[in-house]
Amino acid sequence: MADNEKLDKVNAESKASAKKEKSEKKAEKKPGLFARIKQWFKETKAELKKVQWPTWKQTVNNTLIVLAVCVVVGLCIFLFDELATGLLNALLNLTGGGV
Repeated sequence: MADNEKLDKVNAESKASAKKEKSEKKAEKKPGLFARIKQWFKETKAELKKVQWPTWKQTVNNTLIVLAVCVVVGLCIFLFDELATGLLNALLNLTGGGV
């Protein structure tokens, strides 16, 4: 029975400390909505100052690369589409149901 009493005492103490921690957390209120929004904007502005922005020449160069890749991919898709259409028409003509 002595072990059970000790366990009960430990449980009661842990519950008391948990309640104390909970009440301390309630005492530490988080800032209001507008204060958090203001803080977010301040942090965002600080982070944007750290960004290394590309030069105009780098921006133009990267844009041209993107456009070139888009054209190449578009041509590949066009060629694949034409090849697939031709093969499908040839297959349909063999079976007698051509387009």
